[in-house]
Amino acid sequence: MSGADPGAVLVLEDGRRFSGRAVGARGTTFGEVVFNTGLTGYQETLTDPSYRGQIVVMTAAHIGNYGLNGTDIESSRIQVAGFAARHFPDRFSNQRGQQAIGEGLREGGVVGIDGIDARALVRHLRSRGVMRGAISTEAASETDAAALVEKVKEQPTMAGAALALTVGTPKRFGYPLPAGVERKARVAAVDYGIKTNILRMLAARGLEPEVFPAAATAEELLEGGFDGFFLSNGPGDPDALPGCVATVKRLVESGKPVFGICLGQQLLGLALGGTTYKLKFGHRGANHPVKNLKTGHVAITSQNHGFSVAADSLPKNVEVTHLNLNDGTCEGFRLTDKPVFAVQYHPESAPGPHDSGALFDEFVGLVTSRI
Repeated sequence: MSGADPGAVLVLEDGRRFSGRAVGARGTTFGEVVFNTGLTGYQETLTDPSYRGQIVVMTAAHIGNYGLNGTDIESSRIQVAGFAARHFPDRFSNQRGQQAIGEGLREGGVVGIDGIDARALVRHLRSRGVMRGAISTEAASETDAAALVEKVKEQPTMAGAALALTVGTPKRFGYPLPAGVERKARVAAVDYGIKTNILRMLAARGLEPEVFPAAATAEELLEGGFDGFFLSNGPGDPDALPGCVATVKRLVESGKPVFGICLGQQLLGLALGGTTYKLKFGHRGANHPVKNLKTGHVAITSQNHGFSVAADSLPKNVEVTHLNLNDGTCEGFRLTDKPVFAVQYHPESAPGPHDSGALFDEFVGLVTSRI
């Protein structure tokens, strides 16, 4: 710890605390404390809207070795509520790097901490489950830290949080196709916290996306004459979004192709009459094995979610297509009587792995075959 850097503390609602070095902005931040097992891709994590309201602990020992740049971003800002790791290096080494991670956090107004026993913290979260917490540069004494724990207990939980209504675009906009790519179809993408790479991958395949706010009505979406609908990833509790569920139900009933990712799958599951539940510590990282039940193929996937669809709650016309090999949770399903499918993981993952990018090709096939 540098003598120029003040101390910081991370506290959990059960009273556990971890002391370290302040990195980034100064102050106090609150959120649900979760962990991500990715070795790389920390800039994508920082800017993923699905992390809104969460303090993210990285399990890799060194985060920030290749710096930050203006290209590898998934939204217009850093989205995490706070950031923690064993070590954030003050210097970086990469030809594409433009700034150190501490500088980026400071510019983004995000409070971070390093120098903590990240292994002990992650083991605690795996044992007890994710929970509310805070990072503060203002709790210098034992009394301050104890008072901070009490403030943490006053914070809202992630269960019941309708964050998707606030994290996405406030107005409809179009996303252009790359130069030289011919338009095959037009699709409406509902933005619950959409990642930029999703739009890139749709557009690269000739599906011209028009992006709608999360609160867009079924009438707005259906009257646009689109050839298909995409339901994006996003933060928060799907059960807190009954209006979105009602809209998704209408999209399914239209008979047009529908593809959902992450929160999109959860909303689709609810629209079909299923239920969702909160996972103990969620799936976050780039190394989760998922089995395709039809082909037997196992893909290594990028994931970021704290809720899951209960597979046994889905109706008979829904076929579960993918399972998580770590815990057996539902990672994908499709309707047997309509061109509708969804996955819980992130096939658009950047920087990787890229095992599941063909799911976008499947969506292209569903859309173009019905034009």
